[in-house]
Amino acid sequence: MEAGDVRVDAVSDGTFVVRRSYFGDDVDPGAQPAFFDRGDAAWLPIGCFVVRTGGRVVLVDAGLGPERDELPDGMSLTGGQLPTGLRALGVRPDDVTDVVCTHLHSDHVGWLFDLAGEPVFPAATVWFGAGDRAHFVDGPGEMAAHVRDGFRRWAGTPRLRALTGDAEVAPGIEAVLTPGHTPGHLCLAVTPPTGGCCSSATPSPAPSSSPSRPGGRWETSTRRRPPAPGGSCGGRSPTRARPGSARTSPASRRGRSPPARSGPRRPADATAVGSPSPRSAAVAPRPDRTAGR
Repeated sequence: MEAGDVRVDAVSDGTFVVRRSYFGDDVDPGAQPAFFDRGDAAWLPIGCFVVRTGGRVVLVDAGLGPERDELPDGMSLTGGQLPTGLRALGVRPDDVTDVVCTHLHSDHVGWLFDLAGEPVFPAATVWFGAGDRAHFVDGPGEMAAHVRDGFRRWAGTPRLRALTGDAEVAPGIEAVLTPGHTPGHLCLAVTPPTGGCCSSATPSPAPSSSPSRPGGRWETSTRRRPPAPGGSCGGRSPTRARPGSARTSPASRRGRSPPARSGPRRPADATAVGSPSPRSAAVAPRPDRTAGR
């Protein structure tokens, strides 16, 4: 997708195999047969985005990494393909100037650091919500040891930017805090300098990291402003948290919600580039909830 001087490309780190049971007991066993069309399962990408504008290359989320995550009922997450996808777009690791993590769940941070805690994208600044650092890095949230080591090793350096309010990542690209799915969840608002806007769907069926409604329903993010024409910055998920999982790689899916964000208002004509996840790969919003995860 291109809008003005901004180009947005979707890229996948792997595959999420999901069944209806993931969405809770209130889902009709025969619901959405066109979606669960391969052995009564849906095969979805572990989605990331590359946003290019004005000499900046912004990677939105860093996938699961070279891991396999076994879930109940024959479901799974398998990552490892992000470097291949970036090469196909003509992007090398040292071309990436910024990595924006919409949140710090394991399927969004897998390629931030190698096993020695060294940055995979050596020239990039990593942007994320400070509320997620407090929970996942310094608190009880689950996180792979090498990813936590990387966050701790580079803490206090210009390489890491923990946000307590909205911030400009690059010209026309603003990180907008939308806590709810996790304490420090954020979206991107993209406003090309020459006009136009970019958007993506934000909901995903991953369990919330808010303990205020344990085992129940949750919001993927908290809308703080009226939606701009053509897109939104979050929404409510009608699904329930999935059951516990048996894992071959660390997961991080529990936390607490922070107070409401503060920070500068984004332009009224900006539209959010949302929270890609293994359940969300569409660049443009779709009317059918099941079509954009």
